[in-house]
Amino acid sequence: MNKSHENKRHVYWNPYFGGFLLGLLIIFTFYMTGRGLGASGVMKSSVVTMVDQVSHEHTEKNAYYSQFVSADKSPMNNWLVFETLGVLVGAFLSGALTGRIGFRVQHSPKITVKRRLVFALLGGVLFGLGAQIARGCTSGAALSGMAVLSTGGFITMLSIFGTAFLFAYFFRKNWI
Repeated sequence: MNKSHENKRHVYWNPYFGGFLLGLLIIFTFYMTGRGLGASGVMKSSVVTMVDQVSHEHTEKNAYYSQFVSADKSPMNNWLVFETLGVLVGAFLSGALTGRIGFRVQHSPKITVKRRLVFALLGGVLFGLGAQIARGCTSGAALSGMAVLSTGGFITMLSIFGTAFLFAYFFRKNWI
């Protein structure tokens, strides 16, 4: 790797500028689609599609899966699928342009790579379950809710950050 890419490795955008751009993106998304941002629906569409490919009969008989499949429309024909593909392509391009493409596990010197990966997997599973129980992820519930000045959006965002702040107390020794 040449020196110019090595120097850019940990240079990130200002988070306030990123938040401002995210706000503009949410407004644009509402204008173009009539809906806000979200990502958890892609996982549901993917799971329904895989189950349908394995056993179409099971999918049709299942109360949950059957509401997402029909003879003329695939669950993957959903704008959230294309949004998520765009996020993945954009992330890849961003990494390529800044020389940050590669596999690494960022963790505190106080914990092992294995422990970091276990925590990440556990957090991801809990997030996925919570998103299905809540019928949406933080992007849909909090960010898009706040963009339309929904009281529920503000309560959701306060709950997410408040819970994370309190929960972090118990795990801070792994990072500090």
